[in-house]
Amino acid sequence: VKQIAVPPGTSISTALFSEDVPQPTAVASSGSKDQIKGEDEEKKKNDKAEKKGEKKEKKQQPAAGSIDAKPVDVSRLDLRVGCIITAKKHPDADSLYVEEVDVGEASPRTVVSGLVKHVPLDQMQNRMAILLCNLKPAKMRGVVSQAMVMCASSPEKVEILAPPPGAVPGDRITFEGFPGDPEKELNPKKKIWEQIQPDLHTSDQCVATYKGVPFEVKGKGVCRAETMANSGIK
Repeated sequence: VKQIAVPPGTSISTALFSEDVPQPTAVASSGSKDQIKGEDEEKKKNDKAEKKGEKKEKKQQPAAGSIDAKPVDVSRLDLRVGCIITAKKHPDADSLYVEEVDVGEASPRTVVSGLVKHVPLDQMQNRMAILLCNLKPAKMRGVVSQAMVMCASSPEKVEILAPPPGAVPGDRITFEGFPGDPEKELNPKKKIWEQIQPDLHTSDQCVATYKGVPFEVKGKGVCRAETMANSGIK
């Protein structure tokens, strides 16, 4: 065994682990570095993809109010010709009639109308009328009303609007210059009917109009009140 001389005052442990001998350090291998780098890049890509997806979803969602981009006019009302098949007094309200009305569907609609003071019961039977069919059904003194009979109206008098001769239940009421399909059901919170109604009037010839444009059944004629000219309609 070869002996190595150790300078006086130097411990063996110091000599064995001098500064010339590299000490082990916790250094990640190049493979580990590449793996960490790859994971970071993948995470960044995923984050970008998620943000891009969120932006795309936001773009696809309609902006607030865009559903109502369609103008608030009479084209949004589902006005149809109907036939009042039967009418009777409301069991719990003296001023109301309960009617069964054919509006061209598979079965009649139940309609509640405050017409007792204005139209005799016998004149309500088998009567042609104009119905607003896309109001949200509403309970009136315990009976759900599924449409509204359109009438010329003043504080003193009310007359049911009549369709033109030859009109049949289900015929659509149209308005020249106001194209478009009506909504399935008017949202009561948006007050669409309330915004349109003030522009409904009868002319000096008793023709029902919206902003002066007649209620019309294509190819058959216009709708009228019997005697009430220059009156509101509701």
